[in-house]
Amino acid sequence: MPIEHEPFYSLLGIAMRAGVLTFGQDGVLKAIGSGAAGFVLLDSGASDNTKKKISDSCRYHGVEVYETIADRLGFAVGKPGRMCAFVAKGTLGDRLLELAKK
Repeated sequence: MPIEHEPFYSLLGIAMRAGVLTFGQDGVLKAIGSGAAGFVLLDSGASDNTKKKISDSCRYHGVEVYETIADRLGFAVGKPGRMCAFVAKGTLGDRLLELAKK
């Protein structure tokens, strides 16, 4: 079920400006494999191929993945069309994770 908690999306813009988010399938897969990803965000409008690659990698490496409302991920950070992102570990990432779990 996609994240619908509005404060989560408000905090995403701040996280992007703080350098806590990284976008793009290749960057996300690399971060998952290296252990840098605290958790992963996947837009519900992403292609089935992207969803499978990201989900399989997260499952293999034990990284949590959360789905956002369609097109909401890119809109929240001012970069439409973004389909996946990883959130780095740390204080801001931990707060985003708390909000994602609500």
